[in-house]
Amino acid sequence: MGSEVSKQVERRKAIAAEKKTLCDLHQSCGEEFPSCAYKPSDRKNWMAGVNPEKLHINKIVWPGTHDSATNKIGVPCITRPFAQCQNLSIYQQLEKGNRVLDIRIQEDRKVCHGILLTYNIDVVINDVKKFLSETQYEIIILEIRTEFGHEDPPEFDKYLVDQLGEFLIPQDDHVFDRTISELLPKRVICVWKPRKSPQPKAGSPLWNAGHLKDDWIDTDLPSTKFESNLKNLSNQPPASSRKFFYRVENTVTPQADNPVLCVKPVTGRIHGFARLFITQCFSRGIADRLQIFSTDFIDEDFVDACVAVTYARVEGKA
Repeated sequence: MGSEVSKQVERRKAIAAEKKTLCDLHQSCGEEFPSCAYKPSDRKNWMAGVNPEKLHINKIVWPGTHDSATNKIGVPCITRPFAQCQNLSIYQQLEKGNRVLDIRIQEDRKVCHGILLTYNIDVVINDVKKFLSETQYEIIILEIRTEFGHEDPPEFDKYLVDQLGEFLIPQDDHVFDRTISELLPKRVICVWKPRKSPQPKAGSPLWNAGHLKDDWIDTDLPSTKFESNLKNLSNQPPASSRKFFYRVENTVTPQADNPVLCVKPVTGRIHGFARLFITQCFSRGIADRLQIFSTDFIDEDFVDACVAVTYARVEGKA
């Protein structure tokens, strides 16, 4: 018992020390980067505002959400706090400026996070289609994967094509070099990541797992995650030369050996340092590698920071 208490005391000290490290870095370096003051006048249509004729896919810093469809996961006040990573619906996230959706499903097409369940995938698809019907120039990356420990839903690739066919941008490496205007009226890059079923092939309406990569770091220590994200990003080629999307997640994850298991207070340890991360990308000479930047509990300032870097790239300032 005593050793366990001692272990928890040390964990608390480690977390406090790592939060202080990020606070000190913020105080010494600030959060200034090219066009950092830029704010879209209309977040719902921010790609339209940046200029679709000049905005190439590989110049975008895509604001994204982690575990996007968990706003109603589990049982309220009982299991939900342990799995909820977003408090907005898919439509509300897109309206706020999110452009990358991370969806996990199980065999019956219900969205899940581990063993906890929420609504059917139809809810996600309907929200996406509603948003697309209300906008003209916004491109969405829709990543759907079979959750670990679950089976692939039967004929799910056919379902996605049936539901989104008119909007789907076919799998083609040339897409990365094209502008939004050149891709219209197609507006969804749908990455389907089954566990056992065949991966989508080149030319398919769907994209395979190799086109959206990340380096998942399972930790609740904010500075460890922050620095690991920077290191992994530095190992990537520039976004302008890649033929895949690379994601960095500004999140930390509850750990089973820590008494704080609810998502919001844990991920809050790093949540406020998104602009600092972008600033560090510039100061360390790796800003040209930043592409998909995701978060828990997305807010306007996170979107604005990503859009600002996108704007700076289009204007030749970054």
